[in-house]
Amino acid sequence: MTSEPGPSRLKTTETSLEVVDALYELGGGRIDEIADHLGAAPSTVHRHLTTLRAHDYVTKEGDVYRLGLQFLTIGGYIQHNERGYQLAKDKVQQLALTTGERVQFITEEHGQRVYIHASVGEDAVQTDAHIGKRGPLHCSAAGKAILAALPKSRVEAIIDERGLPQVTPNTITDRETLFEELEAISTRGVAFNEQESVIGLNAAGTAVHCPDGHVLGAISISGPAQRFKGEKLGEEIPDLLLGATNEIELNLKYTM
Repeated sequence: MTSEPGPSRLKTTETSLEVVDALYELGGGRIDEIADHLGAAPSTVHRHLTTLRAHDYVTKEGDVYRLGLQFLTIGGYIQHNERGYQLAKDKVQQLALTTGERVQFITEEHGQRVYIHASVGEDAVQTDAHIGKRGPLHCSAAGKAILAALPKSRVEAIIDERGLPQVTPNTITDRETLFEELEAISTRGVAFNEQESVIGLNAAGTAVHCPDGHVLGAISISGPAQRFKGEKLGEEIPDLLLGATNEIELNLKYTM
């Protein structure tokens, strides 16, 4: 359980959210399992589960509770309601068909990357990435593309809060090295991930900007390191990405 809330935070709401997080982390569970996971009283967990279930956020089968599709309803609304996300979805699908690889569009929220769209071509490798999944920004091509487009003060704040955890032996974990990398990304317009998030997987990514200059998100294309290298990784994939992001930005400019 988290520490006591500040004066403008509600402890009951925080407990409900902790129960939701526990259901996510456990993949569902019984009251005693969730209580043990949180270090909370079973009676407290039961009350929060009952309330969440009454509002369709939790389901119950036998004595096992799971997250409900109400979360998908809300997430789907957010995904569909953002015009830029819809434009990105079309490009993600088109790039997956053209390249035969895995293509994803992410955005940044609370200093993390969040998957908004993903599409797989016929030659794509399977990963555990799924819509809504969160992760660190500094170890992915799309994440680094976003960081390179953010003000330095914002990047500093993200690092202060989230750190630079090592995901693979190739992950950048030094602040100064990361800023050098972000400067290079800003110059060339493309970010690369060479086995920094998954061993055996390389990727390239480019940021998508809104007409007002803020970063909407980033698109990346990923594939096996043994064939995602040399001219393919350094030129062919970046050219496709830059063309796609440019088209999205033009459409945003004249439709928003």
